[in-house]
Amino acid sequence: MTNEEGRAPYVGDDGDRGVGEEPRGAGGSRHRWMMIACCIPMLIVAVALIASGTVGIGSLVFALACLGMMAVMMFSMGGQRH
Repeated sequence: MTNEEGRAPYVGDDGDRGVGEEPRGAGGSRHRWMMIACCIPMLIVAVALIASGTVGIGSLVFALACLGMMAVMMFSMGGQRH
């Protein structure tokens, strides 16, 4: 099973999808938001530790920086599937 040029195997039909477009129903956007949502427990723990006086406000800065880096990584990556 190869494409017309015989270069690479494929599964299914790309249809009218353009180059770099994500296949319909691939869930790429959901995956991005889910990865960012994984940072929420870290933020909750950081706020709880600050509220209890265990750590200083600097821990929240690091937690927010981590969330920001995750967001940049998730939204800057293209939707192409390899």
